Amino acid sequence: MNFQYDASQEKCPLPLVNLRLILKKMKTKDTCVLKIRDSGSKESIPKLLGKLGYCYNQSPIDNNMVEITITKND
Repeated sequence: MNFQYDASQEKCPLPLVNLRLILKKMKTKDTCVLKIRDSGSKESIPKLLGKLGYCYNQSPIDNNMVEITITKND
């Protein structure tokens, strides 16, 4: 399943909390595309993903927004 979450208008910790809920729903080989703009989210979300062992790829969309593609591999 592919999840999409546009958190570009939200401030930390809301994107982090909502992403945790999505991660719990994800099964093996699922992906989630997350868009964030908030500097706190840009720092805390990659830390969380690394800590939990998720594979992710981070790409800038414009000078303020970042797109993170997350894959669950078990």
